[in-house]
Amino acid sequence: MIPAGNAPEATAVHEVLAGSTGGAGSTGGTDGTDGAGGAGGAVGAGSVGSAAGVAALAGIVRAALVHDAAEAADLVARLADPPADRRWTALVTRDLNGVVFASVSGRDPRVGHVDLLAVHPAAQGAGLGRALLVAAEEWLSDRGATEVRLAGNPPCYAWPGIDVRYTPAVCLAESLGYRRYHVAVNMTADLAGSLTGDRPTDLATDPATGLAADLSADAGLARLEERGITVHAAAPGDRAAVRAFVTEQWHAGWAWEAERATGCHYALREGEILGFASWGARPAWFGPMGTASAARGLGVGGVLMRRCLAEQRAAGLTSVQIGWAGPLRFYSRALGAYAERVFWLYRRDLPREAPAGGTDPATNSTKDPLTGLRRGRRP
Repeated sequence: MIPAGNAPEATAVHEVLAGSTGGAGSTGGTDGTDGAGGAGGAVGAGSVGSAAGVAALAGIVRAALVHDAAEAADLVARLADPPADRRWTALVTRDLNGVVFASVSGRDPRVGHVDLLAVHPAAQGAGLGRALLVAAEEWLSDRGATEVRLAGNPPCYAWPGIDVRYTPAVCLAESLGYRRYHVAVNMTADLAGSLTGDRPTDLATDPATGLAADLSADAGLARLEERGITVHAAAPGDRAAVRAFVTEQWHAGWAWEAERATGCHYALREGEILGFASWGARPAWFGPMGTASAARGLGVGGVLMRRCLAEQRAAGLTSVQIGWAGPLRFYSRALGAYAERVFWLYRRDLPREAPAGGTDPATNSTKDPLTGLRRGRRP
């Protein structure tokens, strides 16, 4: 993320990755040049899955977003592989030193999202972040959006909003008239010591490793079996049934995450699914999870959660993040999890379109007829 500044007049932004119905590839740049390369100096031609394209964008993200550098490649790969019906794009600067991902909400097509914005540290302070954000707004406006949110677009998102530690991004948003409308948190659960036995107070660690010795929740499983409830790892052939259950009980976004998760577990009674938990939609993240209302209070969620966390620990993770955490009390009591990352969510209504080369009186901005970018003061 970058500090606020005036957009350079000659900045050109190119669309290099895009998708809407599953097929996607490089498309033309927003200034009329070929977004796949050539004069624009953008990412080389290729599909969204191009290793070179994803690696180039990940390099910008890794350098710019210091608190997320380790996940840079995973973030870019995730945003470049959303649900098949999502309308989305990735825009880069001419010199490939800044990138912004934007997408249209699947729930309300009038809402657009800026999913990720990053400028390489060597290029910060020149207004590239502002130019990219304005270009993303215009891309969204061209597709019918009347409101833009600097907030996650579930189910495929980088973060709930702007991590408050990226203060220059907060300043940029507020300088462009974005209003804060919500606060979200990610919780962290320590797999190295706080998860123990069947309850967080049952401190039983392996002296050789210092790690919690038991995440199998054997006592919880026994109690469920007494009620006729069994717990299973969701094999590939089970994922469709889990997806149908999650869609019916909650929504298609969670179902998409659960189906694509690295690990997924579900509880069953007399052929009926009662709950699920998943992990690995992003490698170090736990969730989503949920229990049907008729089965709450039986301990189903706790057992399913521990099955997932045991797999994550076996995969080499010593801590996990619970993204966009809702029931803080549940995770705090069950895992000793704590709120660590705080995100501010922003939104603003898009101004009406300014004529090419003309001034929009509502924003006192002009639209460059060559680059298509607005210049001037915004509210």
